[in-house]
Amino acid sequence: MHQKSRLALLTVLDEAGRADFSYLKRLLGLTDGNLGRHLETLAGQSLIAIEKGHEGKRPRTWAAISPAGRAALTAEMDVLAAIVERFRNARS
Repeated sequence: MHQKSRLALLTVLDEAGRADFSYLKRLLGLTDGNLGRHLETLAGQSLIAIEKGHEGKRPRTWAAISPAGRAALTAEMDVLAAIVERFRNARS
């Protein structure tokens, strides 16, 4: 389950480039604590960058995918595509 959420986070960030915490939480259906932990883990692996700031008077947290994150996402998607291909070939 954790990997699924992290893969989803990287996919959304690859698509969007940068997204705020509220958007990610809503889109992925994660709790604050769950999302925060996943973001922390991905940032610790240098797969994303976290930026904290304010929008008006409201504190905001943004996440952006890093070049290493894009490379890791591409590698993971290639593995998943090979697994799907193998599954489909076994059914034919």
